[in-house]
Amino acid sequence: MDLDYTTNEPKMEKDYSESVKALQPEVEQLLASGQLRAALDKLHGLEKKTRAAADLWSTSQLLERMVDACGAASEWVMLEQEVAAMSKKHGQLKQAIAKMVQRAMTYVDKTPDEQTRIELIDSLRTVTEGKIHVEVERARLTRMRVAVYEAHGQINEACDTLQEIQAETYGSMDRREKTDFILEQMRLCLAKRDYIRMAIISHKINPKYFQRDDTEDLKLRFYELMIQYDLHEGNYLEVSRHYNHIYTTKSISEDAAKWPGVLQNILLYLVLSPFDNEQSDMLHRVQRDHNLEKLELCTRLAKGFTTMELTRWPAVESVYGPEFRKTDVFSAQTDDGAARWMTLRDRVIEHNIRVIAKYYTRATISRLTELLDLGADDVEAFLSRAVVAGTIYARVDRPAGAVSFTKPREGEEQLNAWASDVGKLLGLVEKTTHLIAKEEIVNKIARAI
Repeated sequence: MDLDYTTNEPKMEKDYSESVKALQPEVEQLLASGQLRAALDKLHGLEKKTRAAADLWSTSQLLERMVDACGAASEWVMLEQEVAAMSKKHGQLKQAIAKMVQRAMTYVDKTPDEQTRIELIDSLRTVTEGKIHVEVERARLTRMRVAVYEAHGQINEACDTLQEIQAETYGSMDRREKTDFILEQMRLCLAKRDYIRMAIISHKINPKYFQRDDTEDLKLRFYELMIQYDLHEGNYLEVSRHYNHIYTTKSISEDAAKWPGVLQNILLYLVLSPFDNEQSDMLHRVQRDHNLEKLELCTRLAKGFTTMELTRWPAVESVYGPEFRKTDVFSAQTDDGAARWMTLRDRVIEHNIRVIAKYYTRATISRLTELLDLGADDVEAFLSRAVVAGTIYARVDRPAGAVSFTKPREGEEQLNAWASDVGKLLGLVEKTTHLIAKEEIVNKIARAI
């Protein structure tokens, strides 16, 4: 049998469309009289001929009519049997199977009870298993089955079942539906607390896809899920970036009721992030946002972290505590909120240490305890962390009770500094000699005149 390369199906040898149309009244009469088995036998007889002749339209019509007959009669077991039997017939056309499955899926929501619904879904999933021409239908059926698992609180089963579907490899599935499917996998992984798999799945989505105008809802879902993941991991800089993506979304930036909370979260999670070049750069960019000026406390907090001046923690606690402890970020009612509030304290102290390292070459431990509002042991602990992180240079002299912030020069650096100083000195001598010679010449000319 020759292959029709436009449909990837065998070429039609005979057209049975008229026979199908002629059979319809007879089938309707049998169904009206309650003779479902007799009607199915009639359809089976003609279906065998249309399948052998590779008549796609006629075969599809007959298969769909079988499904409709069983569904209309509420013969759910017979419906499952018919679909399974027709899909296994020798030489069955792929597109006809797809249309039959699609028609059967319309009856899932018409089942009388949940058990029947589950049995029909499982039967259709079995039929579509391993068949690439019905991969999209199998994915949708799997979503239905997962919804049932989730409704019964079986999160692990729901997550594992949905992981069976590799939607990103389905060429026949629309990209939006693929993204929606992957987002659902991410959500269930979070619900299962499988954070490693959730991170792996998140890489299947290209954020550039969200630049399209019709993907805002998917974009918001994606970044909300990523925020939950990075909050669990303690990646506050990434959380701030995710909120920044949400902030730049049109529906958020144009809604005066939504953008202030998002912008506030951007700043709060940014100051909670450990200091580095990326954090500092992003903090300065957020500070330049004109909308930040409308949030007074956030403006003052950003200024405190971008200005090289000491910010005393007791003052920070009294100024920002009453307002920020009511937010989800620093909520006093949750353990995470309390932990983040203490993290903010650590960030304030680290900022103060950087300020001190900039203006002091040497300071006593007792003076540092006054400036940082800490005990001597805590001062050493914070200094050690800052040195290990590479944000400052410091050496503690315990016998002398002092800290040096001046980094000693290497021999080569010292020689280069001396050579530079000598070079500058010789340059000044040469310039002075030139000016003296110039004055002498001017005086000689004046006397000659």
